[in-house]
Amino acid sequence: MGWVLPLLRVLCLCSLVALARPARPANVSIGALFTFDSVIGRSARAAIDLAVADVNRDATVLRGTHLSLVAQDTKCSGFVGTIQALQLMEKKVVAVVGPQSSGIAHVVSHVVNELHVPLLSFAATDPALASAQYPYFVRAARGDDSSQMAAVADIVTYYGWREVTVIYVDNDYGRGGVDALGDALEAKRAKVSFKAPFPPDADQAAIADLLVRVTMMESRVCVVHVNPDSGLAVFAAARSLGMMASGYVWIATDWLAAALDSTRPPNPRAVSLVQGVVTLRQYTPDSGAKRSLTSRFAAAQLNRTATLNAFGLAAYDAVWMAARAIDEFLEDGGNVTFSADPRLQQEVNGTSTLRLDTLRVFDQGEQLLQKVMLANFTGVTGGVRFSADCRSLADPAYEVLNVGGTGVRRVGYWSNHSHLSVAAPTPLRIKTNSSQQQEQRLYSVIWPGETTSPPRGWVFPNNGRPLRIGVPYRTTQKQFVSKDSGPDGASGYCIDVFKAAVALLPYPVPVSFILFGDGVKNPDYSDLVNKVANNVFDAAVGDVSIVTNRTRVVDFTQPYVESGLVIVSPVKEKSSNAWAFLKPFTLGMWAVTGAFFLFVGAVVWILEHRFNPEFRGSPREQLVTIFWFSFSTMFFAHSKLLSGFCFCRSAFLPKRSSFDKSMVVHLQGRTL
Repeated sequence: MGWVLPLLRVLCLCSLVALARPARPANVSIGALFTFDSVIGRSARAAIDLAVADVNRDATVLRGTHLSLVAQDTKCSGFVGTIQALQLMEKKVVAVVGPQSSGIAHVVSHVVNELHVPLLSFAATDPALASAQYPYFVRAARGDDSSQMAAVADIVTYYGWREVTVIYVDNDYGRGGVDALGDALEAKRAKVSFKAPFPPDADQAAIADLLVRVTMMESRVCVVHVNPDSGLAVFAAARSLGMMASGYVWIATDWLAAALDSTRPPNPRAVSLVQGVVTLRQYTPDSGAKRSLTSRFAAAQLNRTATLNAFGLAAYDAVWMAARAIDEFLEDGGNVTFSADPRLQQEVNGTSTLRLDTLRVFDQGEQLLQKVMLANFTGVTGGVRFSADCRSLADPAYEVLNVGGTGVRRVGYWSNHSHLSVAAPTPLRIKTNSSQQQEQRLYSVIWPGETTSPPRGWVFPNNGRPLRIGVPYRTTQKQFVSKDSGPDGASGYCIDVFKAAVALLPYPVPVSFILFGDGVKNPDYSDLVNKVANNVFDAAVGDVSIVTNRTRVVDFTQPYVESGLVIVSPVKEKSSNAWAFLKPFTLGMWAVTGAFFLFVGAVVWILEHRFNPEFRGSPREQLVTIFWFSFSTMFFAHSKLLSGFCFCRSAFLPKRSSFDKSMVVHLQGRTL
């Protein structure tokens, strides 16, 4: 019986621990804030309802606690959305799923900051929301506009385009996306050449007027960053203006994929408006959970053609993210309590007639927020976990889609690790060096006008100007480039090379040469390069050396002159013939050669005519012998054979002794 007393002590200790832990609440409420009647809202509403039902059905999550949903409709209005958010906070929700609008998210984020309620947005993609100004804002979408615009910039540079025109809605969502695109293009040494904003409530006529201005611009690469509910109006206006023809490039952000994915099959009218458009879709790997949710969503809809888009899938995972965080918070002994804000009480006791006293601060909001940031599970969108900075989900990825025919087709993927690729992004836990170093590639795209050849991406604008070409105004080595009184204003070897290159283009390029320098001393070429980088000049032509610090800010052509000491001189056209070998012989050289000819003959005659009978005879015969010997000396090799040498000696040299003569006869006899 000695073991009974220790056992009782253990049981009593366990009972005390159980009594010390607060009991789980019977019910916990979360809010949902979005526009019900919208492309994103219709998909998100059903997905959120299914998620809440699945959470309450799962015995492993929120054990003994029922999850309740309080949904409020923002009606696509910032003012209404703010009021609905305040009404939602009156109902003591511990977390809010939404909103879908970046503009409303900015306003509501200030409210939840004061009331300590985590805000899990599945569609607000403005990068500014990730700042430290909004600590309770949690981005539950698979990516934000920073990553999305990085994908757009990679597509632009993949095809070699350098300038784009951005058509966007003039609100927080549109402006934030355009700023992100500008930064992404700048990192790729490209730029936004023209911004075309329109008001959120713009009608078809206002959009058409805006697109008329776009047609006057040089760039034909158009990036459309608008809301899914009004975005198709842009393409309807573009089609009426003939802007969906060959030569144009249209890139739409993920709003277009969301609009097309809202029905299955896609709306034929919508597809006909966006033929040849390239768009992005948040990448979610295929899984059994995703297929099951999609089929359940379709079965729950009265309209059997409705389907889940990427934002609906993100909303489903956002509910599970909140539920798992609440479960871990309660498991750690957390208690759900609310208290009044003294500052709001002061407003109520004053002259304010607003019911601000009904708003309560969630006392444990910061602890719940920390649990949300520790999310690590596999949802219908794939692995759900936050990046190291805890501001957005890790490893954003997109599908690159091309609209053509009666639907869309995938031409590749983009991720922040592999960038453009035809292979699906690697799982979250697998990031090999090979995926980071693979070659950028996309499948062929059918562009507007039903062509597979990538458009040039630009034309000469109707109101455009010639290319401004900076030319160094040199005072030395003017053969390369110098001031000229002709119509071009500049001439030289570099100018001629540039004109020859421009002449090879299949289209005319008007240029204007602008002298850089004062003409007193040679200009600073680094300053000239910086003016090109700063868009003072469109290009520069001259004897500019390619050095490292200059290549960081501008692009250079292939060098056509080697560095070092060179001589530039004009080339004279000269015809060649069979007598070209005589050209080096000048008149003086011919005279000297003739003089030596006569001199050699005379010397030989003087030495030989007394002893050699061959040099005797009439004066005419002696003169012929002299000339013949001189000619043979110049054009015949007498020393090839010994006999020839001896013959020459016997024939032309005096025989001073009988020994010499007998030796010559002996050698001649052996030769014969």
